[in-house]
Amino acid sequence: MSEYTELAAADAYCRLLARRHYENFSIASRLLPAGLRRDLARVYAYCRFTDDLGDESGSMARTRLARWRSEVVELFEGGPPVHPVLVALRDTVEGHGLHAQPFLDLIQANMQDQEVTSYESWPALHSYCMLSAAPVGRVVLRLFGLADPAAERLSDDVCIGLQLANFAQDVSWDDVKGRRYLLTPELEAGGTAGAVRAHCERARQLLASGEQLEKLAPGRLRLQLALYRLGGQAILDSIERAGFETDRVRPRVSMAAKAALVLRVGGGHVRSLGTV
Repeated sequence: MSEYTELAAADAYCRLLARRHYENFSIASRLLPAGLRRDLARVYAYCRFTDDLGDESGSMARTRLARWRSEVVELFEGGPPVHPVLVALRDTVEGHGLHAQPFLDLIQANMQDQEVTSYESWPALHSYCMLSAAPVGRVVLRLFGLADPAAERLSDDVCIGLQLANFAQDVSWDDVKGRRYLLTPELEAGGTAGAVRAHCERARQLLASGEQLEKLAPGRLRLQLALYRLGGQAILDSIERAGFETDRVRPRVSMAAKAALVLRVGGGHVRSLGTV
């Protein structure tokens, strides 16, 4: 198989992972250039495959995650990748000068999931989110050429806000996995609905950093960031409409709501192109 054919097959595998798993909002808007959409799909496929190793490997999770880590380290040291996700990712890593640490942090978060099944305090959960959510945003900024410490801090807030929204949405799913990301003291004080409400309030505060982040971003990245922020807010609105009882029902964002957000953001983006 030629190098080009191998890369094309690897990209097809990454697109398959994205279609199979992503639910709330598209990881890459169709208003983005094809090359950036491909890079984002590769990064998402890496995140998804890493999470699958942690979530679906049972007693073999630690072993498989450790092996995956060694393959990722080898990739960043210049070794030849074998897994299709890494075959595709290598092209993006080399093209954008990406660093290994965010990718290794995501593996470490999944390792932590094998050891820690509940959280007693917000600082402890926040530290976990800095491994499991913040690295994704930092990689996305790099893909768009934005290397700014202030932007990274704001991006961390947005990514952690999105993850809290997902934790609030996925209470029933996480329970099946034997994990709980709601804080124990808040559960004891206000039950599931009270703990979910608290996560939603944190998430809204963190997502608000997105407005400042978008002002630092170039036009196309501004569009993508706005979709992430508004998508997270739409999830939170859906959870609130469900009375925060996500142990009984898993709220979702309707296709009509998704389409409306894309049109809203896309229209604003077109109007702002002259100022970018």
